[in-house]
Formats: sequence, C-alpha cells, structure tokens
Amino acid sequence: MKKLLFVCCLLTLSLSWAQHSYAGSYAKTKYPIVLVHGLFGFDDILWADYFYKVPSKLSQNGAQVFVATVSPANSTEVRGEQLLAYVEDVLAVTGAEKVNLIGHSHGGPTARYVASVAPDLVASATSVAGVNWGSSVADVVRNSLPANSGLESVAGTVANAFTNLLELVSGSNPSNLPTDTIAALEALTTERTLEFNSEYPEGMPSAYCANNGDLLASNDVYYFSWSGASTYTNVFDIADPVIAILGLAFNEPSDGLVSSCSSHLGYVLKDNYRMNHLDEVNQTFGIHHLFETDPVTVFIRHGNRLKQMGL
Repeated sequence: MKKLLFVCCLLTLSLSWAQHSYAGSYAKTKYPIVLVHGLFGFDDILWADYFYKVPSKLSQNGAQVFVATVSPANSTEVRGEQLLAYVEDVLAVTGAEKVNLIGHSHGGPTARYVASVAPDLVASATSVAGVNWGSSVADVVRNSLPANSGLESVAGTVANAFTNLLELVSGSNPSNLPTDTIAALEALTTERTLEFNSEYPEGMPSAYCANNGDLLASNDVYYFSWSGASTYTNVFDIADPVIAILGLAFNEPSDGLVSSCSSHLGYVLKDNYRMNHLDEVNQTFGIHHLFETDPVTVFIRHGNRLKQMGL
C-alpha cells in the first residue's frame, strides 16, 4: 500500500512539473498563433474550449494565441476565405507581419488554403490530424447520401440545424458564418481532397503515406503535421466508444476519423500518438491515454519549435 501511495505521489508530482516547467517564454513565438477548428468546431461551449486548455497554456508559455472564427461546416474554400479575413484582422490588431496557423481535422486543409493563396501572411502551417488525403468516414457517409436526393436534402437540413445550434450556444451568429454540411462532407471525401491537393499542393508528400513533404515549401511557408493512431484510449471518456465505431471504416491505423497516412503534411513530427481524433485537441475535458504525452504539451513543444526557428 505504501509503495502504491509513493507511486501515485510521484506521478502527481511529475504531472505537476510537466504542466508548469515550461512556464514563461518557452513558447513565445515571433508571430501570433492562430488555432483553426475542424468540422462542427466551436470556440467554447459551456466553458469547454474546442482546443481544451490549449490556448491558455500556450499563452502562459509566452505565445500570443487566437482561436479563429470560421464556419463549423462548409467547404474548405469557404472556410479558407473566412480564415483569411480573420488572419488579416489578427495582423491589424497585433501589428504582426505573419501568423502561425495550426489547424485540426478540417482545420488542416483550411489553414493550407490560406497559406497557399496568401503565403506572405503565413509563417507556418501545421496540420493536426488534418484531412489531407480524405477520410474513409466521409467517403462512407457521402456514398450513403446520393447527390441531389431527398435523403441528402433531409440529412443536410438536420445537420445544418445542429450546426447552427452549436454556433448559438457558443455565442456565434449563424448568419455571419454560412453553414453547408453537405459541402463540408464533400470537401472531406478522398475524391474532392485529391482535387484540392492539385490546386493547393504546397507541403503535400508525393504519394499517399509518403513522408517527403517539404518542410519549407516553394511559397516560403513552413509545413508540419502530427496525428494519433488510436481510437479507444480511455475507458472514462464517454466519446471513445463512438470514435471506436467510426474507426471501423478504416483498414489501417487511424484516430477514428482520419488515417495516420492521410494526416501527413510537410515535416511529419509523429503520426502514431496513442490519441484519437478528440484526444488530439485535449477533448473530452482533457481525458486521454494515461501513458501518452499530454496533448497540451504537444502544442506547447511545437510552440517552442516555432520559436527556435524564428517563427
């Protein structure tokens, strides 16, 4: 019993040290960090951030952090234009010349769009489980909803209503952020993602699952990526069973919604964290695999990486 208590105390002290040892200017990047949420994303709902505790911890470590306001569900190009406008506002407010974009899930391609069309405003673009080669889940759902069918119409209406409710609860005005869940679904399919990649190729590897994307692309923007490769990671996380079921759509390592290979972009930092799609942004409420790196720590370390590179 005493040994168990000693181990528990040691773990508690270690976690406390890990959370506070980087405090100060450890992640004080030259340019502001802009976090970009994925499908059905939000800023915060009932005091729960989409990037749970990530913005505050980055700020405590010196970074200037903003959470972008873009449509929870729409095409990559529509979200990208919204993000571009948001970036311009950030630059106007801060006086900075560029930003560091970090996008999760659909936020990955959204950030890539801005880096491609306005590279002079972007120092780096980081994709966290980005849907860079499509998602098998999106393919399955898209194939079950024939284009222009009644089923598609009903599904789109219901999903749009749910998305607008998310916006209202999170304090956003749905009229300012047009919702089109079918367009979002289409954007995340393998077919449409490949078309997107041909239009905005910067940072992409030469083939699926390849690991040769440019760290510094031809547009002078640095590209990074990381992702998880697990679905069920903690028995106490109520979202894990759903993620595990969604993961059945894949016949390869995935985080439940995006395959590890699909997440590759630029310099691949790691593609097999014991994290699922929600763990990667510290959801649900910070519950993640007991023996994996704290997701927030991954973001903080990346902030330090950008700092060391003068970004």
